[in-house]
Amino acid sequence: MDKRDAFYSTIPSFWDRLYGEEYALYDCFPIEPKEVCSIRKATNEVYRIYKKFTQMLRHAPDETFIDLGFPEKALPFLKLSLLPYETVIGRFDFVQTEEGLKMIEFNSDTPTFIRELFEVNGLVAEQFGMDDPNDEEAKYLGKALRNSIFHCAKQIGVTGHPYVVFTAHEEDIEDRETMKFLMKTAQIKGAAFVPLHQLKVDAGRGVYDGAGNQIDILYRHTYPLEALLEDVAIDHFPIGIECMNLVNERKVGMLNPASAFLMQSKAVMAGIWGLHEQEHLFFTADEHETIDRYFLPTYLDEEPFIEKNQRYVEKPAFGREGDTIVVRENGKTLHSSKQTTYNHYIKIYQKYACLPKTLIATEAGKKEAHLLIGSFIINEKASAFGYRAGAQITDNLSYFLPCGVKGEREWI
Repeated sequence: MDKRDAFYSTIPSFWDRLYGEEYALYDCFPIEPKEVCSIRKATNEVYRIYKKFTQMLRHAPDETFIDLGFPEKALPFLKLSLLPYETVIGRFDFVQTEEGLKMIEFNSDTPTFIRELFEVNGLVAEQFGMDDPNDEEAKYLGKALRNSIFHCAKQIGVTGHPYVVFTAHEEDIEDRETMKFLMKTAQIKGAAFVPLHQLKVDAGRGVYDGAGNQIDILYRHTYPLEALLEDVAIDHFPIGIECMNLVNERKVGMLNPASAFLMQSKAVMAGIWGLHEQEHLFFTADEHETIDRYFLPTYLDEEPFIEKNQRYVEKPAFGREGDTIVVRENGKTLHSSKQTTYNHYIKIYQKYACLPKTLIATEAGKKEAHLLIGSFIINEKASAFGYRAGAQITDNLSYFLPCGVKGEREWI
């Protein structure tokens, strides 16, 4: 414990403990160079499927979006496409199975786990005498952020240096310090961190910081769009809707863009799987092969699994951190999350994938834990990845398990 605390105390403003519990492990999970390559390959190929499907989905009628679980309030904004890529920072979650890597979901709008993988993983790997598989990815992330901000500014007609504000709930250390890390990495002249509660939305005019300065681009990476749409002031002024109206009117830019939200619904996986199962010509033969390799059977009802007596997972279309998850088989509930925060969203049903186990070093000694791989797609290119270790349902109490590579750096 002393060695662990001494090490993490050297990393300023990092949340190595969350909710009073150990979060970042003083341990380094060894991986092979070929694993780095396979995770990056899977990330790139799965993203291409998502992009093709969502570009088609953008032209669908409103009824289709409702069927996929999107909030009715989001409908006026779902077809916005203001950048040359659908999302700036997205994260796929993969499981390593006997059949290879399987993707279980895509957080395309507000993925966390950023500073852990783009900064801290490398520090831990060095401490344990291993190579960081994410070496140089922070530089790429900074370049991608600057590129996105440039395109966003151009779309709203801003010339020169835009005033970029990074925002989050100030009291949440993970959200706040994630945004400050992104701001530091982006190296944008004149950018500022402004807590969410200090922002002011003036309908028809713009978004302003606490000092009354008009914001050109609002980076709300840790504030989900579905939550923003429900944001209402004490006097019942619809802050979120009016903010999105300003985005629609190009009076303020927003990152992640609204197009990232179009990929966020887990029901998108059911749409992709449905076309694949029909052998639909929308996907090429190679794309069908990619779906078969990396996707799990996913539906908008549970009957296909009940008929085959297969174990499956029930998830809300919008949900995070293992909240509102149920694992079932033969009509019986095998596991369920304690929280049911997202129970009001429609559910999707996905074939169960057993997370592999490994031994991890914690303050309390060696423990057996399940592994989940988080892999980032940054401006349409696979980037940093890493591991969460915890229960069979990965939740916000799971550990961050740093990883490192021994041997030749074959992935570069």
